[in-house]
Amino acid sequence: MNFAILTSGGDAPGMNAAIRAFVRRGISLGHHVWGIPRGFEGLVHGEPVPLQAASVANILMTGGTILRTSRFRDFTLQAVQEEALQRLKAHPIDGLAVMGGNGSLAGAVQLSRLRFPTVAIPASIDNDMPGTDYSLGFDTAINNIVGSVDKIRDTASAHERIFVVEVMGNRSGHLAIAAGLACGAEAVIIPERPTDYGHIASQLQATFARGKKHSFIIVAEGAGDARTTAEALAQLTGHEAKWVVLGHIQRGGPPTAQDRVMAALLASKAMELLDQGQHGRMAALRDGFVTDLSFDDEAAQRTAPTPMNWLSLAEILAR
Repeated sequence: MNFAILTSGGDAPGMNAAIRAFVRRGISLGHHVWGIPRGFEGLVHGEPVPLQAASVANILMTGGTILRTSRFRDFTLQAVQEEALQRLKAHPIDGLAVMGGNGSLAGAVQLSRLRFPTVAIPASIDNDMPGTDYSLGFDTAINNIVGSVDKIRDTASAHERIFVVEVMGNRSGHLAIAAGLACGAEAVIIPERPTDYGHIASQLQATFARGKKHSFIIVAEGAGDARTTAEALAQLTGHEAKWVVLGHIQRGGPPTAQDRVMAALLASKAMELLDQGQHGRMAALRDGFVTDLSFDDEAAQRTAPTPMNWLSLAEILAR
């Protein structure tokens, strides 16, 4: 059979490792595998490209996606979805794996509702996809943040400053919380909780009073911006506060071992679902096991929970 894969939305480290696993697992099962360039836009305006074992050689360790990606908002329109469906059938493609975050999952769900065999692979550095405990790219992004903060820490300590570091996370604070816990941040500002600058300033004053030479605040981009936060805290504490926006550096670089392993497991699961004729499902990690769940499953409809217990622990440990 002919199975295809596309990557959509924001890129995530581990996507290439997942493409590799999907292709080679498919070949081992006797299928032909195709890549759709530029995500959902490529379904409508592009052409599938054949992928052989050699096509995915030496990409395991690379970031980004060899298939490239896009944010194609027109895919929310039913007419555009139906055009994509007709192009898939005309090729013909017998089944499709969609890899990406929440927006990509929504596109996969729409194709499935049009009765096209579709599965999903969770990939989002925000780790906020419902129904799965892990999304590809999360571990690499945290490590990228930690590496950057560790470098900034040298300057922060030398000048006895407060540093506010803005990380990604438009609607979810999961990445910011994990980074705050890993970096020893004094406070983490996230979209899911109101920001109390007065309380944060009091905590910072207490840390300086006990002799600490520097402090870090992690801000999720969806909860505010680093500059405004730094200015507010400088005014309230009387200490110099600098700000840094890490931006897309969080997405880049080689995927960590964890993201490479999870890419192999989740992408292989997605191919196996297509091979077995199971559609409308997403590969997932749940309670330490790779499994799958229906797009219609209750868990797939809920917003992924934010680990507020991690946030509480990060703030306790920073005192």
